[in-house]
Amino acid sequence: MEALIFYVLSAVTLVSALCVVLLRRPIHNVLFMIMTMIGLAGLFILLQAEFVAMVQLIVYAGAVMVLFLFVIMLLNLERMSFPDDPRAVRWWGGMVLAVGLLVLLFPVFKAFVPHVVGTLTQPGSTVLSNTQVIARELFTTYLLPFELASVLLLAAMIGAVVLARRR
Repeated sequence: MEALIFYVLSAVTLVSALCVVLLRRPIHNVLFMIMTMIGLAGLFILLQAEFVAMVQLIVYAGAVMVLFLFVIMLLNLERMSFPDDPRAVRWWGGMVLAVGLLVLLFPVFKAFVPHVVGTLTQPGSTVLSNTQVIARELFTTYLLPFELASVLLLAAMIGAVVLARRR
C-alpha cells in the first residue's frame, strides 16, 4: 500500500512540475508549483520526516508561493478575466470527482497517521525526536546560512515591492 501511495504522489508531483515549466500563464505556474510542493510534502511524510513535510507546506507552499502569487499580481503580468463559461458542468464534475477521490483516499491516509502513546522521553534518555535533531543542527551548525537565507528573502521581497510600485 505504501508503494502505491508513493507512485501516486510521485506521479502527481512530476506532472505538476512539468505543468510549472510548460504552461504559459504565470498564475497557473504558481498554482501548479503549490501542487508540486504539496506532493513533495507527501513524499516527506512517506519518508517519516514529518517536520520537514510540515515546513514544506507552511513555508514553501504557504508563504513563498503566496508571495510569488502577490508579486505576479502586483506586476500585472496578465489581466485576470473570467468569462462566463456555459460549460459549468465540467467544473461541478471536477468538484464531484475531487470529493470522491478524497473520500476514497481518507482511509488510506488515516492508516498512515501515527498513533503515538506515551512517547515522552525520560530526563536521562538520549532519544531525540526528528524536530529536536533538526532544531539542534539548524541553530548550531547551520545558523549563518539560515540567517543569510532570511536576509536574501527579505531583500527579494523589498525588490519586488520596489519594482511593482507605480511611478
